[in-house]
Amino acid sequence: MRSNVKKRLLKEKIAKVAMQLSGITITGSLFFIIGTILYKGLPYLSWEMISQAPKGGFYIGKEGGILNAILGSLYLASSSTLLATLIGIPISIFLHVYVKSGSFLERSCKLLFDVLFGIPSIVYGAIAFSIMVWVGIRASLLGGIITITLLTIPIVVRTIDELLRTIPIDLKHVTFSLGTTRWETAKICLKYIKPGIFTAILLAFGRAIGDVAGVLLTTGFSDNLPKYVDEPAATLPLAIFFQLSSPIPEVQGRAYASALVLTFIILIIVICTHLLASKQQKHKI
Repeated sequence: MRSNVKKRLLKEKIAKVAMQLSGITITGSLFFIIGTILYKGLPYLSWEMISQAPKGGFYIGKEGGILNAILGSLYLASSSTLLATLIGIPISIFLHVYVKSGSFLERSCKLLFDVLFGIPSIVYGAIAFSIMVWVGIRASLLGGIITITLLTIPIVVRTIDELLRTIPIDLKHVTFSLGTTRWETAKICLKYIKPGIFTAILLAFGRAIGDVAGVLLTTGFSDNLPKYVDEPAATLPLAIFFQLSSPIPEVQGRAYASALVLTFIILIIVICTHLLASKQQKHKI
């Protein structure tokens, strides 16, 4: 009896130590990455760099900035997230309200979106590039929006689906017993998870603005400010990639400064996500 108790206590201590080491490793890696970006990028970060487009010789260390990449990333992420939300929310509502729970269709669709969720973004980029070649769309902001929309739809669908699962089953039963239609029940469910929907949108936006592999083949790159969707556009991840490829130390420093700007944007998104998640928790209580 005592030996069994000792074994369980030993297993608990081992698991506790393993979790602590994992937490320390992840936290240390995070601080190392942020510290490296700050150390190498902060000296090169300036208002001119944020507020100006690249000028002649920018990629050999001369004047200019990354305004084109900042605007391109915001346009790309905002448009694709909007489209993914408009497509993803109806899919989630359909699977939760209109499809019988536990049915083959529901299980198959959720499995499909789980698979799509795990596919690397470069695969989406290759497929979107093939479609663009077939349709006749050149590398442009539109191509990037299409690619990132396909990439973020599974994120929205699976996040909304998990939120819909938190709705008490009695709520659906009560609404149906009052004679409501499925669409009216769907609107009640959306109202219940409203703060969580914004969380799903922010998660999709964060994935969209930080992706590089998906837009490498479809968006192209341009030093000009993005004006039309049929023109090539720069993004922050691509700007970082191209600047790090330069052998000039000053250009590499600007790459870290660009990474710092992108990290700051992601940080704002994460903070907003946590605030909305806590609001959703209070809303449920």
